[in-house]
Amino acid sequence: MDAFEQCRPLLFSIAYRMLGSAREAEDMVQEAYLRGQAADKVIHSPKAYFSTIVTRLCLDYLKSAQSRRETYIGPWLPEPFITADTTLPEPMKRVEDLDSISMAFLVLLEHLTPAERAVFLLREVFDYDYSEIATMLDKDEAACRQLFSRARKHIHDNRPRYKSSTEEHAALFFQFIQACQAGDLDGLTQLLAEDAVAYSDGGGKVQAATRPVYGRERVAKLMVGISKHTPQRAAYEVQIVNSEPGLIIRIDDHINAVMLIETGDSYIRNIRIIRNPDKFSHL
Repeated sequence: MDAFEQCRPLLFSIAYRMLGSAREAEDMVQEAYLRGQAADKVIHSPKAYFSTIVTRLCLDYLKSAQSRRETYIGPWLPEPFITADTTLPEPMKRVEDLDSISMAFLVLLEHLTPAERAVFLLREVFDYDYSEIATMLDKDEAACRQLFSRARKHIHDNRPRYKSSTEEHAALFFQFIQACQAGDLDGLTQLLAEDAVAYSDGGGKVQAATRPVYGRERVAKLMVGISKHTPQRAAYEVQIVNSEPGLIIRIDDHINAVMLIETGDSYIRNIRIIRNPDKFSHL
């Protein structure tokens, strides 16, 4: 299906943002392909047809995922995804799209209802008309506008007041790595916002903090402790992960952790450490 293959990058882009998981996004895209093959009709607009299928599949998945995440051990974080320009689908390469796959943005989306998430992404990121979105979600346009308004308010209210530039974010990231590796508690403390938070996602599969760690001093001590307990044979690799610099830690050629920071107001506000091995298939 040539028409489907032309839509595939767009469909994956929608599904990944909806679900926060590259593995599940690929499953949704494959299911859309199978349904398209089984359809006993002429598909006049492949983009609209397959976008609708993928969106509805993701909505169904998110409704069931909510109950699973309530019993998830420790904080749940999205699955990291390497986003070097050479590997990205075209719909992900624009600057505004790169911002919409940042780990910080995906985490904000987790606090929306599935319907709010779908409407916000389809409208704000993928620029669908409200009439198209209403058809895709089987809702009226007025309801979609209300969902979008609530979602946009939540995103706006919970973003840092002053977003760091790409250069400032990268500078803070490399200072953070140097301070961690040196065990420099004072240096780390100075980089962190007073209300900094560290999240660790082990999913019960590996050792990780099962609750967020709050406060500049406690977060700094946590990071120094992690550095001290990381084996000397560990290899450190910086990659562009979810559109921003990320640290990949490997032990014996296996990924042990992926670490990203969220910055704002010239400080590191959040640290996210993904250790659940189930989330490394795309790395």
